[in-house]
Amino acid sequence: MDATTYAKTRVSSLVPRNVAGQQGRSPWRAFAAMDARKWNYFGLGFWSWAWDAFDFFVVSLTIDNIAEDFDKKVTAISWGITVTLMLRSVGAILFGLAADKYGRKWPMAFNLFLFSVLEIGLGFCRNFKEFLAVRALFGIAMGGIYGMANATALEDIPTEARGFFGGALQQAYALGYLVASAFNRALTPTTSHGWRSLAWFSAGPPILIMVWRICTPETDTFLRLQAAKRANQELNEPLMRRFLREGKNAARSHGVLFVYLVLLMTGANFLSHGSQDVAKLVIKQKISTNPNGITVALILSNVGAICGGMALGLASDFVGRRLMMIIACCVGLAILPAYLYAKHANLIAGLFFEQFCVQGFWGVIAVHLIELAPPEYRTFVVGTAYQLGNLVSSASATIETELAPKFPLPKGSKTPYDYARVMVYFLLVVYAYLLVVVFVGPEKRGLALNTSKDTEAIDQLERKHADVDADSVDEKHQATTREYA
Repeated sequence: MDATTYAKTRVSSLVPRNVAGQQGRSPWRAFAAMDARKWNYFGLGFWSWAWDAFDFFVVSLTIDNIAEDFDKKVTAISWGITVTLMLRSVGAILFGLAADKYGRKWPMAFNLFLFSVLEIGLGFCRNFKEFLAVRALFGIAMGGIYGMANATALEDIPTEARGFFGGALQQAYALGYLVASAFNRALTPTTSHGWRSLAWFSAGPPILIMVWRICTPETDTFLRLQAAKRANQELNEPLMRRFLREGKNAARSHGVLFVYLVLLMTGANFLSHGSQDVAKLVIKQKISTNPNGITVALILSNVGAICGGMALGLASDFVGRRLMMIIACCVGLAILPAYLYAKHANLIAGLFFEQFCVQGFWGVIAVHLIELAPPEYRTFVVGTAYQLGNLVSSASATIETELAPKFPLPKGSKTPYDYARVMVYFLLVVYAYLLVVVFVGPEKRGLALNTSKDTEAIDQLERKHADVDADSVDEKHQATTREYA
């Protein structure tokens, strides 16, 4: 399709053609389409991503305690968060390439093992330098998990269930935050080791998830792709030659798509960070300075996030991915004035529904990414695009706090600056950016996830050797499947 034709179809393609035939479908069929094997894959990806969030928030939730322990300012400890975000892209590249070549199982198991080791190490850090070193390594481990968790959870999901479960998968991160908040309240103030107890506790579940991953075979979709490559004798090619060839082919065939996905994920990450990073200060300014009141407001906003992710993810199966994201942006824009004019309970409702829209957008993103990514580079493309976008957006908190002094509040106010106004102005720009990026972008809603040049090649090979007995071909495919399982 040439550029002119593509531009002309941006409006007509907002609702994919095959959506109309699905209007009468019950949402409960998303569950009926799932068998035990697919539930297992989804649960594995979900809890891997949830515990990734838990481990990340160990520092965010205890930053004051860590600063006091190391005799540093909070701004210095925040570098532990920054360096983690900066190195996530490295992990996405390394683990993404490994997972696309060797399978999701062993790279993902090793990644989870690193989580456990590094969280134990975090609890034993004696000084600020050791703390930064451990969090830098954790950034690499954290960057690797998203692409593998996404592929593991969603590759084999039936098409009619993909929107709902894509939205549910993305909310594993919000669930991880809620669980981390609960255990932080339970462990940090009540144990002799304080924040270190939370770090040590967080090292346990990744080992259980690692064993789960080892005991679970590769997805059928991945095995199909590997069988195609074996049929083409690509797996016998020297590693470096194959890596260079595939890198060249990927850049030529999918370079523009990858750049687009990075731009999309940059906006999406700015949206989530921009609406969350100074939310605590907005609550303090508008609702309550009491720690319990702040915690309740944050929990309610995360409940809204979880509800939005699942609801809009499911809705995208009916109205299309791009249209659903555009609707989420428009409704989110309409709610922004609540931050300026609402107070107390009304603002809590605004927080709930704003996060409903923000994470509803993200609920569509998870499945949108995996549908757009080329199958043979799926883990690498999904993980790296996400983490590069996250890298760019890591400056969002700095931008908002730098803007805050331009909007001072009268003396005696709960906060020195009008953080609510800063957040509103910041999100106005982000929403406008996303509306443009989503509108001009592509969509492949309902795409069969095992469709690629590799699978086409094996189909051609089987047709070429049509004189071979069908049973022997099936036995060969099953043997290849068993080998990679």
